[in-house]
Amino acid sequence: MADTAHSASLTEGPRFGLTRPKPVGAPHVVAIVLDDTGFGQLGCFGSTIETPAIDRLASEGLRFTRFHVTAMCSPTRASFFTGRNAHRVGMGFVADIPLDHPGYTARIPESAATLARHFLDAGWATRAVGKWHLVPRYERSDAGPFHNWPLGLGFERYYGFLLGDTNQWRPHLVEDNHYLDPPTSWPENYHLSEDLVDRALSDIASVRVSAPGKPTFTYVAFGAAHAPHHVPKRWIDHYAGKFDQGWDAWRDEVIEKQRELGIIPDDTHASLRPPWVEAWDSLSDDEKKMHARQQEVFAAFLSHTDEQIGRLLGGLDDQGLSENTIVMLFSDNGASAEGGRLGSVNEHRFTAHIPESAADNMLAMETWGGPETYNHYSWGWAWAGNAPFRLWKRFTWLGGTRTPLIVRYPPGISDPGGVRSQITHVSDLAPTLLDLAGIEPETVIDGVTQLSFDGKSLRSIMENPNAHEQRTTQYFELLGSRSIIHNGYKATTNHVPEGLLDEEELVEGSRSFEEDRWELFDLANDFAEAKDISDTHPEIVDELDRVWREEAEANHVLPLFDSLMSRFGALIGPLWPVGQHIEITPGTKPVSDEVLPMLFGGFTLSAELASPPGEGVLCALGDHLGGFALFVCDHRLFFTLVTPTTTTELKSNRSLSPSDRILSVSFDPQLHNTLALHIDGEIVASTTHPGEIPVAFQHGGTSLRVGSDCEFEVSKRYQAPFPFQGTISRVVLDASTPTVTKMSELLRNALHAD
Repeated sequence: MADTAHSASLTEGPRFGLTRPKPVGAPHVVAIVLDDTGFGQLGCFGSTIETPAIDRLASEGLRFTRFHVTAMCSPTRASFFTGRNAHRVGMGFVADIPLDHPGYTARIPESAATLARHFLDAGWATRAVGKWHLVPRYERSDAGPFHNWPLGLGFERYYGFLLGDTNQWRPHLVEDNHYLDPPTSWPENYHLSEDLVDRALSDIASVRVSAPGKPTFTYVAFGAAHAPHHVPKRWIDHYAGKFDQGWDAWRDEVIEKQRELGIIPDDTHASLRPPWVEAWDSLSDDEKKMHARQQEVFAAFLSHTDEQIGRLLGGLDDQGLSENTIVMLFSDNGASAEGGRLGSVNEHRFTAHIPESAADNMLAMETWGGPETYNHYSWGWAWAGNAPFRLWKRFTWLGGTRTPLIVRYPPGISDPGGVRSQITHVSDLAPTLLDLAGIEPETVIDGVTQLSFDGKSLRSIMENPNAHEQRTTQYFELLGSRSIIHNGYKATTNHVPEGLLDEEELVEGSRSFEEDRWELFDLANDFAEAKDISDTHPEIVDELDRVWREEAEANHVLPLFDSLMSRFGALIGPLWPVGQHIEITPGTKPVSDEVLPMLFGGFTLSAELASPPGEGVLCALGDHLGGFALFVCDHRLFFTLVTPTTTTELKSNRSLSPSDRILSVSFDPQLHNTLALHIDGEIVASTTHPGEIPVAFQHGGTSLRVGSDCEFEVSKRYQAPFPFQGTISRVVLDASTPTVTKMSELLRNALHAD
């Protein structure tokens, strides 16, 4: 006779202890986040860039044409996950720069539990792949703490990258709470976007097999279309010649298509090309070829990403999940102008404060978008990609804050393919998803009373195209650029943030808060924020200025920061400061560059051996676009240092002997930037390094490896892994204390890697 009590326990769950929720029949949720993708860059929003999978999503769902974000990565993502304004949850700026002010700590508080945590507590499986960028700078090593990593904020599994960007061919990957060692050999034709979708589909399928009927919340955050614009050549070839008309004509074409699609009102007056974006017809033939190539590669990158989204949607179809899955897709901010006026063959130049070079760009035109580049397009294409708006990412003009939003959920949409024109905000998305999933948000989690949501569910708008707007007021602030929407009007300051060389030099506007002025726009009759009416309605300007200040006070926006150095003065340092002396022994995992001392003030790097020296890599950091390697080749000691515009190599003047035990390199900026090789204290080579050591070799992070290198080798003299054929006792790094003025470049790097 069966044990009925035991049988019941198997079918109904445990009878003692905590009862776990079982949301039978609840919808799956997939949230897709694109990076640096402007309002006019998707096919279903008027672009000529081919995005058939996203267009399919729009035809089966809804497009929101007055959807707003924060104009930068980390703040938008924090607002999405928490349903609150970004400053209110400590993420008023990029997570790389935590400040000692409530709105800028870069730490989401326990009183603002994330969307993932709400889904987890309600019984969903929670999975995340891709870009995170919500961990404070000094918490991104293997030592933790891990509170702000994905698994600390409600996800059960994670696979992706923690920083603002990464190399799409050879990414700096994390799984759950640890960095992955780079493989000795990567799969042929590897690309991160493809890998992320493979992992997302595998996660969804694994849950479905392991717990049939259990719903999943899957977060898919692509590195695309953030630079570097890395993409397989077949896609680049597909777009050859398709942007030869230039950004002026292409933008006009996009705007006309937007009118046809009903994305913008017929009477929209697009903002004009600003004087700091050159007229296409004023460029030389070579300049036109170079800039057209940059857009071809960007378009290829976006279409390749769309192909992966198509595979993701197809996987949902194949698993029979599409009809009961909420799919949401949006971009974290408008198109990025961080490539500057010329575009960039290697964005790491920015970190080193090296101006872009048209000549260098031309030399790299044929390899643009491939492994040899870390590329970004020129800001003319960013301006065009944000059509019909002005400016771009990092500004609170609509070019930075209004991006595409698409939502598909068959049971919750009355008119598939429809358009919604109500004012919405990224903070609305968490309440919307919880509402559609039937989850009542907990008011107390882990004993902590939760902050109220700032966002409002969009469910009524999804069900009824004529539903009332859920909000009449929304403030914006980023890097001192400020705006506010209130009762149908939008006021925007003319503040120009610090940080990007070309913007500082060329973009018109105010450089100080004392000189800022508000411009005013009637959004009901001026969709594109094109006609300033501040002179004729000063009383409305005063009212919106007052409301902005009230919102700023309530959301911890103040104080405003007007320079990188002012932020440095408020920077929260690490609990366990990085030492100027580091020792690494064999068997240690690759050491994150974020726990290594800065090298630009001078350093000595030594490998101490326990056996006669053999061939191979003693230690290496970075790759052929930026980094260094100390190695032995053909019985000689070598050091290769790669910065964005130079490669310096040292070779010992004698062969190594069996008795040599300490192999070193030193850099002394006080002695004319002298690099020297040492064998047991004897100088065996020296040279002057033509430039400075950058504050960071890789925007997306890297690590110091002992005993071998990985693909995309620092030096062309060897092929990875080139393991050292000998015994290393330890590697020792001693660095001089960095200067405060040079440390400001660390903040500049964070700006460019958002």
